[in-house]
Amino acid sequence: MRTSHLSSPELPGTTAAPAAFRHVLGHVPTSVSVVTGTTPLGPVGVTLGSFTSVSLDPPLVVFYCGRQSSSAEAIIGSGHFCVNVLAEDQQRVCAAFAGPASDRFATGDWDLTAHAAPRLGGAVAWIECDVEQSFPAGDHMAVVGRVRRLSAATGRRKPLIFHRDQLVRLDRTCGVHVPTHSFDWWDM
Repeated sequence: MRTSHLSSPELPGTTAAPAAFRHVLGHVPTSVSVVTGTTPLGPVGVTLGSFTSVSLDPPLVVFYCGRQSSSAEAIIGSGHFCVNVLAEDQQRVCAAFAGPASDRFATGDWDLTAHAAPRLGGAVAWIECDVEQSFPAGDHMAVVGRVRRLSAATGRRKPLIFHRDQLVRLDRTCGVHVPTHSFDWWDM
C-alpha cells in the first residue's frame, strides 16, 4: 500500500486551533454572496462566504453569519431574504457589504424583489427565500431559507470566488465539461 506524506500541523486532540482551521479551510473555494433584507428602517445586507443548498424537496438553502451581526439579525427578523451571488467584477460590492459602511447600498444598483428584499444588479444569481429557521452554530448563526423564487443572469457571467484569503476569478482556460451522469452516486 502506498502512503502519502502530507504535511499537516499537529492539532491538540480534536480541536483545531483557529488560525490552523482558517488556513486549512481557506483551501476550499467558496462563492461570495450578499444576503439582503428589508426592515422598517430600510434595506440591510451583509457579505457571506458560507452559503449552500440544503434540499431539493423542499427547496432549501442555508447561509451562516456571525452571531454578532446586526444585519443578519435584522434579516432573520424580517422573515425574508435574497441571496445575491456576486459576479467576478463585483469586488467593490463585496467590500461595501463586508465592512462597516454607513450606506452599503450606495455601491452598485439594486431593486426590490417581490418579497421586498433588495436584489443587487450585476449578480450572477438571485435566490429569494422565506426564513424557515435559524439556530446557533458555534460562533455563527445558521439561517435556513425556503426558496420562493430564483433566477440567474443571462450570458456567461462568472461568480466571484473566495480562496486562500483572496477574491479570485475562475480560470477560463481550465473549463472542462463534466457529464452530469457521472454524479449519479450523489443521489443515493
